[in-house]
Amino acid sequence: MDNKKTGFVALIGRPNVGKSTLMNHIIGQKIAITSNKPQTTRNRIQTVYTEDRGQLIFLDTPGIHKAKNKLGKYMVGVAKNTLGEVDVILYLIEPSAFIGGGDRHILEVLQKVKTPVVLVINKIDTVPKEDLLKVIDTFRKEYDFCDIVPVSALKGDNKEELIDVLFKYMKYGPMFYDEDTVTDQPMRQIVAELIREKALRLLSEEIPHGIAVSVDTMKERTNGEIWDINATIVCERDSHKGIIIGKGGEMLKKIGTDARADIEDMLMSKVNLKLWVKVKKDWRDSDFMLNNYGYKE
Repeated sequence: MDNKKTGFVALIGRPNVGKSTLMNHIIGQKIAITSNKPQTTRNRIQTVYTEDRGQLIFLDTPGIHKAKNKLGKYMVGVAKNTLGEVDVILYLIEPSAFIGGGDRHILEVLQKVKTPVVLVINKIDTVPKEDLLKVIDTFRKEYDFCDIVPVSALKGDNKEELIDVLFKYMKYGPMFYDEDTVTDQPMRQIVAELIREKALRLLSEEIPHGIAVSVDTMKERTNGEIWDINATIVCERDSHKGIIIGKGGEMLKKIGTDARADIEDMLMSKVNLKLWVKVKKDWRDSDFMLNNYGYKE
């Protein structure tokens, strides 16, 4: 019999509660992109945490929300389908004793699932202890959680305690991935996401939802010292294209510079990154284009 424990953990919660930040912190490496805009995570991102006890495989799902277009429906479908396939669900919330519509909707979804659910209260560094007790009390009345763990994803507070709790729900068996694997995401997809993250952070509110990034070519030079990457930022309107490029190309240059730094860190190599911007009207409602930009069923 294998003496290692292994299994799958789904991270769910409203958009923006810190799921990607928590996952990146546990893995100790940046895989999932983060920003303060909703819909930052669009695909189910799989990351792997391996230690002496065994292996935890995290699925960072898109935030569960009421969908407005095909992209939204795709994202919510991905999140809901994940819940029945895992060993434990981490339901991440912010430390507020008020349960809004978004969290009510998630609690309804959870009522239909048989998987054990651990409530993770994030951002505990932002509230006094007595407020935290009110939050625990409120949510405990709504659902029978198998464990409740307060954390700060940003600072890494209580990370070890959370990992201990997760291993309780894992089964003994063979590990799914090699010890040095941290994600199942293709390199090109991570590169595209890093570029999208920079655009999300730098652009104004109304544009980010309407952009996708495709990596057109990605080649390592024969000397192995530089990667040449060509990528396209796709937006929905001509006016958006102008804003993404910016005056004299300044904004596009800034997105490229910021993205290149992260991509170089990941590839541990110099990168020559070239970015273009294209307009594809209504791509978020086109099955063909959603497939094309990596949002596959």
